[in-house]
Amino acid sequence: MEKILVSACLMGRRVRYDGGAKTSSDALLAGWREEGRLVPFCPEVEGGLPIPRPAAEIEGGAGGAAVLSGAARVLAADGSDVTAAFVAGARAALDAARAAGVRLAVLKEGSPSCGTLAVYDGTFAGRRVPGQGVTTALLEGEGIRVFTEEQITEAAAYLRTLET
Repeated sequence: MEKILVSACLMGRRVRYDGGAKTSSDALLAGWREEGRLVPFCPEVEGGLPIPRPAAEIEGGAGGAAVLSGAARVLAADGSDVTAAFVAGARAALDAARAAGVRLAVLKEGSPSCGTLAVYDGTFAGRRVPGQGVTTALLEGEGIRVFTEEQITEAAAYLRTLET
């Protein structure tokens, strides 16, 4: 059975920067959970960041690949550099995915770790720009397909191709 890496916050775990969750009510996700397919993971917590913690954004909205290459940093709203924790969390997510044989992930959109289509622009003004978070960039670079919580139908279609 194919396993699916999933953002822990989507599963109701209170791991977000503000101490909250973003629990998904998607029926497909619930079904996968019942089947034992899901591998819940929060790269920010696994990277060593506390709950709660200051919000963080990738400087200049540069995206996760720029962070992984050392061309950009992840900065917290208080000005602290949290790049090392984001990179460590991304590597831990990759390790967890590999250990479970994961080839597919459903991650929280907009997050500086898990964003798939967009991230915040680094100004803490609530503006999004196209781009990927650090974990998404690493997973995709290693061949693991990442979908947002709004793309679960597409993720299910991809899952079917993996199981045929």
